[in-house]
Amino acid sequence: MNDWKIFKGDGKQHDEWKLPEPPSWRNFSSDTDGGASQKQRRGETFQARPEEIELVNAALYLRRPLLLTGKPGTGKTSLAYAVAHELKLGEVLHWSITTRTTLKDGLYRYDAIGRLQDAKGAVQDNLQEIGKYIDLGPLGTALLPSEKPRILLIDEIDKSDIDLPNDLLHIFEEGEFEIPELRRIVGKLDEVEVQTAYTDETETTYEDVKVKIRKGRVRCQAFPFVILTSNGERDFPPPFLRRCLRLNIREPNRDELERIITAHLSKKEGKKQEIAKQADNLLKQADSLIADFLKKRDKGELATDQLLNAIYLVTREHFPIGKNRDDFIDKFILKYLDSSEDL
Repeated sequence: MNDWKIFKGDGKQHDEWKLPEPPSWRNFSSDTDGGASQKQRRGETFQARPEEIELVNAALYLRRPLLLTGKPGTGKTSLAYAVAHELKLGEVLHWSITTRTTLKDGLYRYDAIGRLQDAKGAVQDNLQEIGKYIDLGPLGTALLPSEKPRILLIDEIDKSDIDLPNDLLHIFEEGEFEIPELRRIVGKLDEVEVQTAYTDETETTYEDVKVKIRKGRVRCQAFPFVILTSNGERDFPPPFLRRCLRLNIREPNRDELERIITAHLSKKEGKKQEIAKQADNLLKQADSLIADFLKKRDKGELATDQLLNAIYLVTREHFPIGKNRDDFIDKFILKYLDSSEDL
């Protein structure tokens, strides 16, 4: 058996080791691919199906949110990054939903306590600096005026409190919201600069990291392109569904898996013939793993990135071969997501 272990568990210190290049989906180096971020690579490698392409275009034309359902690992969130990459929409505003999430969390946050503490002992009221205590959330930032739509990913909406989908109805219909803390001071201060949810300095949208809000109101110029994801764990009220376009993301078949594997793991640069040859060799190495993955997926819940993890490992130079390899992959890497083996 090849010795692939860096950590040996024998307590003996050693530093004569080096990790191989990481998988493309786990590369955090800012220098890789000419400075492209991990999120950009996520958009570049996504393999869109015809029905996904059609629904994205329909959502863009109709200015309606796109509600995606499907099992974990089917690429629901990656579609947002693919659209942002291809249409050059800038940073994807990501709003992760929990049971405690409220509509206001997505719109803005006002740090009243921080402002009060800073005002203690001050000779004058710090009204002119109120913008320092207001941060727009992902949804609030997505509604800022712009010529082209901003892009917002509302992730796992089915985990929300029962009221959140209904609370979103006005936003989806009107495309605007009010910040009461700013609305109340109109006349004293008509325009206030606030922080937005943009953080990626490599994107063009970073120029809007701070924006000025007039009269306490934010209204979109182009309705944002909104993708909501759901794992199908709950039903949504009809008024909410009426305002969305809906698409179920199915699990990829063998041909689609091969395209995904090639996009993520094959050579990206060089002569076309060399790239094609390397891709063919990769798929030959992955052939049995793909077959095993599909058989296992018919019996339980598996995600595509588990297959990518398995193929990455078995194509490393020092990874075990033979039965040891197969047992390790089957037992630890291609493990059912709904498995209770560890309980």
